[in-house]
Amino acid sequence: MMRIHEEIKQGRFPNCTRLAQALEVSGRTVQRDVDFMKDRLQLPIEYDSRRYGFTYSRPVDKFPSVSLTESEIFALLVAHKSIAQYQGTEFYQPLQTAFGKLTGQLDGEAHYTLSDLDQALSFRPFAPQDTDLEVFSLLSRALQQRRGLKFDYKNLGVKKSRERQVHPYHLACVENQWYLFAYDLESKAMRTFILTRLSNPNMTADRFTRPKDFNPDEYLKGSFKIFKGQDDYEVVIEFDPWATAFIRERNWHPTQELIEPPSGNSRVRMRLNNIVEIERWLLSWGTHATVIRPHALVQRIIKTAKDLVQKYENER
Repeated sequence: MMRIHEEIKQGRFPNCTRLAQALEVSGRTVQRDVDFMKDRLQLPIEYDSRRYGFTYSRPVDKFPSVSLTESEIFALLVAHKSIAQYQGTEFYQPLQTAFGKLTGQLDGEAHYTLSDLDQALSFRPFAPQDTDLEVFSLLSRALQQRRGLKFDYKNLGVKKSRERQVHPYHLACVENQWYLFAYDLESKAMRTFILTRLSNPNMTADRFTRPKDFNPDEYLKGSFKIFKGQDDYEVVIEFDPWATAFIRERNWHPTQELIEPPSGNSRVRMRLNNIVEIERWLLSWGTHATVIRPHALVQRIIKTAKDLVQKYENER
């Protein structure tokens, strides 16, 4: 609507067809926005049949202030505070600038409420990722334009990078870390790349069509976090009463089932396609969590525990 306002204010006589092409939306969407501007924002929009476009019947200095409810203002505050997750990265300043442009259209009361609530909420991100804005921007353009990518990538534990060529499908931020889901042309399979291990990206002339059935939620279905395996495990973990208080407060996995018998302990059941990431998660609970099944996960925990004992035995 701001764009429509500017086009009309500059005397360009925009119509639904031209605006739809410029904004990459349907003509019906443009007409709904124009109707909203006329009826709800009381802007003096008229259609000039001689110029085949919209015009203002009287001067309009600026776009009307946006009125928000208290819940909408609080939601806006949450969005603003979440920018703190990117402090110290290349994203922080562009996000602050964008937020300033958004809030610049608020009315005086909304501005006052927003500033009054400023001290009531904060984000404290743990170990935020240092992502290069130029790399992120290039990847975003490749995703939007459906263009192939070529970049150097260093796998975990490997000293040298290797060139990869991919068709990028999706970018996801999981626990303050950015990942690229892409179809790898060499292996002819989907792969997941961490942006901080990616360097020297370039778009190629290769254009592709992303499969219509690709869905990031479906792609990660069965993963505990981001790692994707090919197995099928029924994972059952028992937590003592202390840990149960924390476990019941969050949904740790889409397939999670929580059982709480009278004993005070709890059991969590979920289905996973790998047990690599959940092993690390279980170790963070120390003795408060006990693996019931699968046996493969029990053996991994035992091995890690023995390795830790051996590692620190000489420190006594």
